[in-house]
Amino acid sequence: MHEMSITQSVVEAACEHAAGRRVHSVRVKVGALCAVVPDSMQFCFELITEGTALDGAELIIEQPPGRAHCRDCEDDFVLQDLILLCPCGSADVEIVAGRELQIMSMEVS
Repeated sequence: MHEMSITQSVVEAACEHAAGRRVHSVRVKVGALCAVVPDSMQFCFELITEGTALDGAELIIEQPPGRAHCRDCEDDFVLQDLILLCPCGSADVEIVAGRELQIMSMEVS
């Protein structure tokens, strides 16, 4: 379960930036092509944050879809999974979105 290590990194970074202040929420962007299961990340977040500045904080996960650009037909299209194939049939595609893994914001007091 790689969600545990990803979530641990998010919690560590958030705690560091909170500098002892209480964290109420953390908003993360996890692209659909990252192979991260949002429910698993939520579960891990609840476990990892116990006893930290994030204890009781809300984890808000934005999951933008995968997007690609076809170099043959010049079309941009949505990727449903990691099968990199344009609707035109070309495999000469470039992933342009969906692999993000970022902390976007935190609410602290």
